[in-house]
Amino acid sequence: MLDFASRLIAWQKLHGRHDLPWQTKLDQVPDPYAIWVSEIMLQQTQVSAVIGYYAKFMARFPNIHALSKATQEEVLQHWSGLGYYSRARNLHNAAQKIVDDFSGIFPHDFDDILSLPGIGRSTAAAISTFALNAPQPILDGNVKRVFARHFLVEGWPGNPKIEQKMWEIALKENPVNEAISAITYTQGLMDLGATLCTRSKPKCERCPVSMSCQALALNMTNKLPTPKPRKVLPEKSTTMLIMMNGDELMLEKRPQTGIWGGLWSLPEVDVAPINAQLLPKLTHSFTHFKLHIQPQLLHAVKEHQIIQPRTIWLNIDDAIGAAIPTPVRKILLNLKEISTNKSI
Repeated sequence: MLDFASRLIAWQKLHGRHDLPWQTKLDQVPDPYAIWVSEIMLQQTQVSAVIGYYAKFMARFPNIHALSKATQEEVLQHWSGLGYYSRARNLHNAAQKIVDDFSGIFPHDFDDILSLPGIGRSTAAAISTFALNAPQPILDGNVKRVFARHFLVEGWPGNPKIEQKMWEIALKENPVNEAISAITYTQGLMDLGATLCTRSKPKCERCPVSMSCQALALNMTNKLPTPKPRKVLPEKSTTMLIMMNGDELMLEKRPQTGIWGGLWSLPEVDVAPINAQLLPKLTHSFTHFKLHIQPQLLHAVKEHQIIQPRTIWLNIDDAIGAAIPTPVRKILLNLKEISTNKSI
């Protein structure tokens, strides 16, 4: 048995990843909730970054009911630092939908899984394969890279026609008739893309399917997958005001829509007061633009500490631990370091 799937399955059993915290052990019953949470976290985030967040998240929200009963503020706080916060909001909304529409039991029907907020075809397929004994082909970023190279699929994978071609390959190669083999094969695809068939410097000499890799045969591994057509990222600038009153600072709740939706952040102003102190600038890159942030520090007198709707006053340590965006946390950590150095 020397076909693509068989070689990948044999390799995964010997060399694949078997100790990830969300993986089901041989003596365990798969937990769809745990696998669902991990798959959402792994969207656009590497395994190494997810592991620590996953453990803390699962400790606080160990099941669907616990997640559904939590406030969005709590969920965002435990997600803070992972980025792409719409994933956390969708996860929370989906848990509430499962309680309302499916009696708190994670759905088994593929279309029902797809109906949940934040779950697309590949994520639904991974959950169905790993947790529900119902194998489906997947097509995440790592798998697209493997397919582009091995089957010589040229063209940007984000193009609908190219993506459809890859889905056809995924369906053809997936051993759907044997659930255990399909699980091993699917994990093998993920492991191959994450550990050997990497974006740069792929380890082709260790690849279990290198003998049939068309890109390797044609010396094209460095050209595939075809990169997304480059566009110059637009750049935006903003001024964030750090209003301090003693050892407390003010955070402002952001709208539910837009960047950092639902998170606490520093107020953004067009023009800071003339007595505000400039702090080091920070640039944060999003998928579609770069944001240049100019923090300015303003010491407010006591009578100015007015509690307004959607604002909160916290000491700097509590603010750093709140549900805030990563660049805001960096600004506050820098402010804390500056304050510590001044007090020495």
